[in-house]
Amino acid sequence: MNLMEVYPAQDNIHPLSVNLKLGRSMKKIMLSVASVLIASPLFASILPENYLNIPVDSKQLQGLTQIQYNNVVNKFESTYSPIVRNLGGNLVINRLWTDGTVNSNAVREGQNWIINSYGGLARHPSITTDGLALVLCHEVGHHLGGAPKIAHARPENKWATNEGQADYFATLKCLRHVFLNDNNEAIIKKMTVPSELSAACKKSFSNAADANICIRSGMAGVSVSNLFANLSHRYPALFSSPDQSVVDITYDNHPDFQCRLDTFFQGSICTANPNEDVSQTDEVQGTCHKTLGYSTGLRPACWFKATVL
Repeated sequence: MNLMEVYPAQDNIHPLSVNLKLGRSMKKIMLSVASVLIASPLFASILPENYLNIPVDSKQLQGLTQIQYNNVVNKFESTYSPIVRNLGGNLVINRLWTDGTVNSNAVREGQNWIINSYGGLARHPSITTDGLALVLCHEVGHHLGGAPKIAHARPENKWATNEGQADYFATLKCLRHVFLNDNNEAIIKKMTVPSELSAACKKSFSNAADANICIRSGMAGVSVSNLFANLSHRYPALFSSPDQSVVDITYDNHPDFQCRLDTFFQGSICTANPNEDVSQTDEVQGTCHKTLGYSTGLRPACWFKATVL
């Protein structure tokens, strides 16, 4: 907003009076925004708000077909609906194929654990079928991905796992369930897998089936991090160049996309039991944590600061 558009220059108006008027106007705006936020549920999204829109009839940008999209959602839904039901929730996936929004989000309404899956994201050329599966896993991770939660959420929104943990949960637990019964060896043979990912997965898992799921999960992370890079107009993240930044306190919002690829990678190579649930209050349970003797598969320091030492 341009100040002079609100209060055009007039010789008989003192700048202080303009500031006071603007202050009162901004106060009204802030109160209005605050009232909306108080009345609104929390939408936890995989991407920050962006204005990219890929319509259903787009000819320039085409990722997944509607059939591919539905197949991924069907498989994810059949895997996680009973898990959510056992936790007292009802998984609702809104298939918004015709909506061009390039994002996805999670929201709670009573016992309904909702995921909004927009077609615009699925149509982005960076997104593979496994990339979409990871996005869905990230969103269900907001619902059941455990601690750390969003630190400053209002009481009614304390259900929401923060962004970094939702990323970690996606490869630590979720994709291992979604990919479990697939012919993962045949699937990854069709991929160009970075040597760093292949070597790390084979080092972590002596069992070939587990190593293949690790590789496939890491490649799903490549798909999604390529989307992040594209939206930022930057070069893609690489397994060979992890984020070296270190936070003083856990960062709840969306980390930089290199940090997020690092998180997908560490979740993939973590050897914690995929059937051991994470805790909604304890950052240690079900994860690779230093206090449990792990030195790999740890949540990256570019967003996570351990509180249990």
